[in-house]
Amino acid sequence: MQDCIFCKIVNRELPSDVVYENEDILVFKDIKPEAPVHLLLIPKKHIPSLLDLSEEDAGVIGQIQLAASRLAREMGLAERGFRLVNNCGRDSGQVVMHVHYHLLAGRPFKWPPG
Repeated sequence: MQDCIFCKIVNRELPSDVVYENEDILVFKDIKPEAPVHLLLIPKKHIPSLLDLSEEDAGVIGQIQLAASRLAREMGLAERGFRLVNNCGRDSGQVVMHVHYHLLAGRPFKWPPG
């Protein structure tokens, strides 16, 4: 997608602070963090939202979940905990229409959110 900021990051047209990358996913630091640790985990394939997932996308979504778990352990976040969030649609707070997850940690969070 030509106008998608995350696709531009994947294609290295825009800079990012990459934390992890493999063939299918990219993880980078959020430029407007809401917590001491705020990472964005995205598929490299453009998928607008969770509502646009197909069966063939199950593997990449699983990779995102596994990367979140691995990064949380490696960054020492597992003991105190972290939050993994996906916003789907404008009313939920999804601003970039490219499926992504926020990994947030380093401070206490309240429930319910928002």
